[in-house]
Amino acid sequence: MSTYVLIHGSWHGGWCWYKVVAALERDGHRVLAPDLPSLGIDKTPVADVSLRTWTESVGRIVAAQTDPVVLVGHSRGGVVVSEVAEAMPEKVAMLVYVCAFLLRDGESLLQAAQEDRTSVLLGHLVPSDDQKSATVREDVIRDAFYGECSDDDVALAGSLLAPEAMAPFSTPLHLTAERFGSVRRVYIECLRDRAVPPALQKRMYTAQPCERVITIDTDHSPFFSAPDELVRHLLALKP
Repeated sequence: MSTYVLIHGSWHGGWCWYKVVAALERDGHRVLAPDLPSLGIDKTPVADVSLRTWTESVGRIVAAQTDPVVLVGHSRGGVVVSEVAEAMPEKVAMLVYVCAFLLRDGESLLQAAQEDRTSVLLGHLVPSDDQKSATVREDVIRDAFYGECSDDDVALAGSLLAPEAMAPFSTPLHLTAERFGSVRRVYIECLRDRAVPPALQKRMYTAQPCERVITIDTDHSPFFSAPDELVRHLLALKP
């Protein structure tokens, strides 16, 4: 039995993993899909959130587990799982990036995103009055995130997406070969992704090589659009 800790991406919450959680648990595994501070049902004020806030929150969960975990990050969640692995590599058996930001030392999410100008999200974020958070324009949500998903899942997501803190986007990561670099990592690329385009995914896993790259022919949200395939790949990994 493995312990999986599933970290959601921007604007989402732990709710987005519900199909994956159920399938992994049916196979006998322990699965945790927390809400990051200010997202999902967490009530932390979004203006108070930093990358460190998220990293420490996940770090406490990972540290509390008996054995090293399989730490899975989706999209922006990749930044969080990298930082957790740097902080406590001995507690992470494997990192799995699901169409996620896999950054280099000193790089920020914003820097990486600006290297590819084809994301549907570009120009469609709506900042808050204080500029500390942003939402996504409602008319592009499906195209950006859920192109291959059912109407029911799109409706569910649309009702649960929350404002995303902006400070973590521009925060550079601090990663070392001795700590982060000692943790095994796998990348799952999604070929129809319009939020984190395939070319950007490839640029990231080429610059920061993984022991394996797995390809799924779907959109940015395989936890909705291809959950069985995503779970099959997760179970096939040998932490």
